[in-house]
Amino acid sequence: MTASLVLYDDARARQFEPFALTRPAGELRAGAELIRRRWERAAGARAAGFAGAPHLAAFEEFDAPPSVHGTLAAGTIVTNSRFAIALDAALGDAHAWTCDGRVAAVRLSLPLDSSQLADGTFDLESVATGAAAGIRGWWMEEVWDLVGKLSDMMGADIAALAGGTEDPPSHVAVLGGHGAHVERGAYFEPYVLIDTTEGPVLVRRGARVAAFTRLVGPCVIGEDVQVAGGKIKNCSIGEHSRVHGELSGTIFLGHANKAHDGFVGNSVVGRWVNLGAGTITSNLKNSYGKVSLWTPGGTRRTGETFLGSFIGDHAKLGIGTRLTTGCVVGAGANVFGTAMPPKYVPPFAWGDVPPFKEFDAVKFLEIAARVMERRGVTLGENGRRTLSAAWAKRGDFRT
Repeated sequence: MTASLVLYDDARARQFEPFALTRPAGELRAGAELIRRRWERAAGARAAGFAGAPHLAAFEEFDAPPSVHGTLAAGTIVTNSRFAIALDAALGDAHAWTCDGRVAAVRLSLPLDSSQLADGTFDLESVATGAAAGIRGWWMEEVWDLVGKLSDMMGADIAALAGGTEDPPSHVAVLGGHGAHVERGAYFEPYVLIDTTEGPVLVRRGARVAAFTRLVGPCVIGEDVQVAGGKIKNCSIGEHSRVHGELSGTIFLGHANKAHDGFVGNSVVGRWVNLGAGTITSNLKNSYGKVSLWTPGGTRRTGETFLGSFIGDHAKLGIGTRLTTGCVVGAGANVFGTAMPPKYVPPFAWGDVPPFKEFDAVKFLEIAARVMERRGVTLGENGRRTLSAAWAKRGDFRT
């Protein structure tokens, strides 16, 4: 009998802004896949739920599981959602799983009231009993690790996902020897170059790659993504996104638009984001020094030399927007104007410089529903409740 699988957002995961306001950490893309789907692959089962922040109680998105309630039965596997397990890993029959000397997941030996997971302070190690097995993967200590560890993860991820793929069609030029892998149903126009000199490339089913595109590995173009030209290097582009121009070291969670020219580097772009024509992110300081980043606990040194922007779900950036190195744009922000925004734009902000106006809640939900409908997705009641709860918490992030 397959064990139930639950992903647990600990207190640190709940600080992964600007994304934690609108989604649990398991629905973040780490490497080529969502963290939740990485665990599902290892467990050989769909996740039954997540234990996250109370304001996400109604969270609902595609195949994502709901928030857990009540008692978790003995035998349930509870994972730390900050751990991105290797895609070729399998959990087996252990009672706990560790990586780098830390507990990444446990199999409950006794029932556990899910209320103990409510505030994120519960330590999985406290219920780790019996034999433990080592597993491979990557700890996401901070939100910027999604960028910092991307390159290391991609080669291993593509190797695990490449089974059953095909070579690119004959009219696609390929450089290098790390492997170009294409799923059945992907489409390439003439004059596409796949450069695998530095790492492999995977193009998934339904993707469409236009002429005059250069894909540079390691790189994953997700399902039903449209690449309209330009250079896409060391990126993980989530499903149903549209990208164009120059991208480097960047993650798109999915269902986001960068349909025009402009550079986006070493960044994470949330769902339902639209980057207006000419949007540019800086990913390197003029001093070549380490980049600092706003967090809910204050500005932090990241230790990263290359770090761009973190753009929350449903954010919209007007044409010609320029984002400085290590910029955070909150969920639902509508950024437009002639000035360069500051390093931190609060959620649901309206404009380009402080003091920001606020995006009216009713108008925001109306636009969110309209944007999603354009991709054939309905903003349901639970989605509205989640976004409304995020809007209500906006005051926690105004500094």
